[in-house]
Amino acid sequence: MAQVWARLDDVCVRYGPKIVMQNLSLDIVEGAITCIIGLSGAGKSTILRLLNGLKKPDTGRVFVHGEDITTMRESELIDLRRTIGFAFQFSALFDSLSIGENVALPLREHTKKPAAEIKKIVSETLESVGLAHVEDRYPAELSGGMVKRAGFARAVVTNPQAVLYDEPTTGLDPIITHVLTDTIVKLRRRLNGTAVVVSHDLDSIYMMADYIAMLFEGAIVAYGTVDEIRRSPNPIVQQFLQGSEVGPIPI
Repeated sequence: MAQVWARLDDVCVRYGPKIVMQNLSLDIVEGAITCIIGLSGAGKSTILRLLNGLKKPDTGRVFVHGEDITTMRESELIDLRRTIGFAFQFSALFDSLSIGENVALPLREHTKKPAAEIKKIVSETLESVGLAHVEDRYPAELSGGMVKRAGFARAVVTNPQAVLYDEPTTGLDPIITHVLTDTIVKLRRRLNGTAVVVSHDLDSIYMMADYIAMLFEGAIVAYGTVDEIRRSPNPIVQQFLQGSEVGPIPI
């Protein structure tokens, strides 16, 4: 039976009067890539923020490795976040820092490793995402796909137990999308960890997902392997997968 890395248990989230999640439950399998799909604004990125404690649910609980993180103090949450990498949608690199300095930041902030060791780890991590020898270049000097991979490198440089990817392929061409998708799969294997990916890109999801969860109107309406989701009898799922304007999802 698969081990669970994290669990959302009967979670409700509101932003003002807007209910984003209503009695939502979801298990994230340890050692797997779970992709979360759904309409824009459905709350997919909020799931990532719940998993690393940046957002607390209004009701319900969030467990990571069996521990209820909704009751943790901020100091405990900071320790938790050191075990979870986060790859932001727009990479969030600092323009004034070189790529090497950007990737080194988590090591400088959270470890006492000497500078020579940090340099070696940064170089190896960049090489693992196909960015050898770019340490001294700046974000503005790289293509969009390279900046994304540099963001991935920063997310994994501390060897986290899990990595959360927020829309990793948005706005990129099919070739770079394929490269990034392949990189996510390789990084999960290299870290022997867990990955959670929020994405709209179905071709990319079919390539990398072990499990897919579909979020709709505040709840998970479908969950399963790629084959199970593609064969789902749920008309909401099928309308979404086919990109059709005909079906129960209001346009």
